[in-house]
This record gives sequence, C-alpha cells and structure tokens, in this order.
Amino acid sequence: MNILQQIQSELKAPKGQKNNFGNYSYRSAEDILTAVKPLLEKHEVSLIISDDIVGVEGRVYVQATATLWPAASHPRPLPLASSTGFAREALTKKGMDDAQITGSASSYARKYALNGLFAIDDTKDPDATNKHDSLPKLTTKQESGF
Repeated sequence: MNILQQIQSELKAPKGQKNNFGNYSYRSAEDILTAVKPLLEKHEVSLIISDDIVGVEGRVYVQATATLWPAASHPRPLPLASSTGFAREALTKKGMDDAQITGSASSYARKYALNGLFAIDDTKDPDATNKHDSLPKLTTKQESGF
C-alpha cells in the first residue's frame, strides 16, 4: 500500500459543522486539514495547496490544487499525487466585499481539491446534489506513488 492509500484509509474527517438554515452537517477545508495533519507527519509527507484565478467564458473561477509531496530528504522530489477543485466567484454576495467573495470561492475549491486527493466521499453532502451551472467541482490526477 502506498503512502497516499494509507492516508486515505486512515483519514477520518467527520462533518463537524452544522448549517442551521439548511439543516445539514458538512465539513470545511479546515476540518479536513485538522484531521489530515497528524497523518502527514506520521507518513513524513507534506501537503501544499495553491490557488489560481482562471477565466472561463467571462466568469471568474478559483482553481485550487492540493499536492502531496514526499519528505524533503526523499531522493525523488516528485509529487506523489495532486487534485484540483474549482469554484466560481459570485458576481455579488450580500454582506461580502470582493475579497470575501474570492476567499469564499477559494475555501470551497480547496475543500473539493482535498476531497479528491484524500478520497473523501461527499455524496450525502448537499453540495454534491446541487445542480450548479459551472465547471466540474474537481478533477483528480495521481502522479506517482511509492
């Protein structure tokens, strides 16, 4: 079993957040990161998350990529795996300024990048059943493993 598979099988990231308006539980990117950090240390790997802003058909999307890297001392400094998630910025959102709108889209895209990388199943998450007119939420690409 490679390191990514071990982390995926050991990771427990429960839906500890509650949306009282929609009456459902969910997990945030922060919840996933809190749960995965001890496993990253245990398996001597690092997680890097980066955001890019991309334009598609006149709309702005945040593209988040989560990449798993071996320990710095490893002789092969290639990424183990990566996953990308997208979230479209709203044109406006009541009570939010432009920076908050971008930050919200970043958090959402990062959550779905992490879900893809760590094989977190969100099928019961209301977000998984919404019919959004946007790019696919995530794409996953495993580079290599050891």
